[in-house]
This record gives sequence, structure tokens and C-alpha cells, in this order.
Amino acid sequence: MCRIGAIKSRHYIHASQALQLMQSQQEGHDNSGFAMVMQDLGGIFEGYKHLPTLSMACTDQGLKTAEDMMHAAGFQRVLQWVPEVNPEPGLDINAMPNYVFETFDYPKPYKKASDQEKQELLLDMRLQLRTVLEDDEQGYVYSFWPDVVTLKEIGDPRDIGTYFNLWQPDNKFTARVITAQCRQNTNYDIVRYAAHPFFLQGYTALANGENTFYQKNKEMQRKLHRGYIGFESDSQCFLYTLHYVHRQLAWPLPYFKHVVTPLPFDEIGRRDDHQQLQGIRQSLAHLEINGPNTIIGVLPDGTLFTCCDPKKLRPLVVGRSADVVVFSSEVCGVNQILPDRDWETDIYPNEREVVIIGNDLEVQRWRQ
Repeated sequence: MCRIGAIKSRHYIHASQALQLMQSQQEGHDNSGFAMVMQDLGGIFEGYKHLPTLSMACTDQGLKTAEDMMHAAGFQRVLQWVPEVNPEPGLDINAMPNYVFETFDYPKPYKKASDQEKQELLLDMRLQLRTVLEDDEQGYVYSFWPDVVTLKEIGDPRDIGTYFNLWQPDNKFTARVITAQCRQNTNYDIVRYAAHPFFLQGYTALANGENTFYQKNKEMQRKLHRGYIGFESDSQCFLYTLHYVHRQLAWPLPYFKHVVTPLPFDEIGRRDDHQQLQGIRQSLAHLEINGPNTIIGVLPDGTLFTCCDPKKLRPLVVGRSADVVVFSSEVCGVNQILPDRDWETDIYPNEREVVIIGNDLEVQRWRQ
């Protein structure tokens, strides 16, 4: 199985916390990769929350190509952070020549644009970069969004942390929300884009398990939105459905659960909202998922949530203190980050609920 985790904190925490969360679960994954998305950034990015940051790994030619494209589009770089790497002999990492995190100011015609217009611009720019850099594997563009950085790499998570000098905390590379996963794809080719978490327009999703309705999900999603591309992993479908339900349809988050794991028809018929739920089943049947899985998601406003399949075939535990909430595939992950918490308050989400953590760290349990 994969191992997934998330940390949401009142205060900024270093990326090393995500590595420690996943390292404690090493027995459950195969050391084939590590990836994380950091949102609500602190450190060197804290003063640029309103501006988009480009996260990518690339060759020298890919870097030149990307920078030329950004300049031609009118983006002006205001911050560049290139991590100092530690290429020790013997590290198990399939490293790219360059890892670049660059923050840009918007093109002049967009200075007074609406948020919606800016968001569409950022998506289109990322898609253009991805298309061009795919030639000869020049590079991989993971996110281009305000207040977000993404790192994905193939190899042993311990060595990845060593390579990027992430094991020692500092105040430069921090965030209030970090999602992470260890283990690469097991159903398809091992490529960087296939590594969880997946990100799209402020939405993040990662999963432990599989989606046996992948093919029908993919066939429908490809027609719904230009941003639903790649499909290197069956779990990308979870992100695209979350984005579609919550952003495109503007439905409240609990309806995501009704779309991906709808109630049986006999239960729907006994509910006051049976007409709405029947309509969802009829119109969005191809977005239903199947198979053993647990999903962690983050919304653009920083809300963190989790839900699982109707048979609860993949584990997850939620632990918390006054200032931190941790989601983890195994309780040892929570123990690593919050050893002194009140264990009696731990939550093991059931098959028919969504556990939601707001920015005040209040825990909501919504029953389907």
C-alpha cells in the first residue's frame, strides 16, 4: 500500500515534519519516491502570498525554455529559490539537473484583472509549459499558483531528504499545510507526474489505494475541463472530481462524498433530499469511484479533509493537539509528530463520513 499524510498547523512548520511523518511509516511503502505540496507558505515565500510560484524540475534546456516562455507571456520574476542540493555518493535518487521555485508578478494587462481571470491565466500558462517541456523530457511543471510549492522526486525518501537538505529544520522553507506521500505508482509507469499529491487551481488530493473505475472516470473527465489531463495515476481522478464538484459546480464539500461513493438507492429513497441525491447518481455516475482507497484533500482556503471507500479498506487516523492536526495512514505517523497528544481524542474516520479541519483547527465530522 501507499502511505499518505497531512499536517495542518496554526504556526509555520518546516518540510522536515512531512519527511518524519512518512519515515515513521517506512515499513508500509517501497521507498520508490516522495512528494509533497506545501500551502499557506512561510519563510522566504511569506511576503509573496498574493503572487504565483512556479514549481518545476527540469534540464538546463528546459529551464531556459520555461524562462523564455514566462518572459514572452509578460510574467516578471520577483523571487527565485534554488535549493542547495547535497549530491552525496550512493544516494538513491533519480535527480533532475535543476529544481526551481520562482515567484512571478502578473503580466501588466492582468494587474487589475479579477481573481477568476488570473486563475485561468495561471492554469493556461502551466499547461503550456507542461506541453512544451514534455518534448525530450525537458522538465516537469507541478504547480503554478499563489502560496503553493510542490516537490516530487523518485528514490528513497530518506535520501531525497538528504539530497535537498530537508532533514534539518530552518525558517526558510515552511508552511501551515503540508500533504505528502511515499511510494510511486504501482499500476502504471513510474514517472514524476504520477506521484501524489496532485494539484490543480488551489485544490490538492492524494490517496492510499486504487480506483477500479479509473477508465470511466477518465473518459468523462477529459470532456469536462481542459485542466483534466495526464491521468498518469488512477488517483488523479480524485483530484479532478473534487475540482469539478467544488469549484466548477460550486457545490458544498460534503457533496463530493455523495459523488464518489453514493449511497445505495434504497437508502437514498428514505432521505428528505432523495431527489437531489438521485439526480447526482444519474448525472454524475461516471465520477463514482470503486476499490479500496482513502483520500486526503485540501481546498483553496486551506480546509483539510479526508474520506474513504464504503467498505473502509484503507486505514487513516486523525490526531490533534491545540495547534496541530495530523492525518496519517498509520498511528505511528501521528505518534512521530504529536507524541504528547491526548490519544483518546484520535479519530478513525468511518466509511460514511467526511472529517473536515478548518483554519481554526476545529474538527467537523459530516456523516453521509
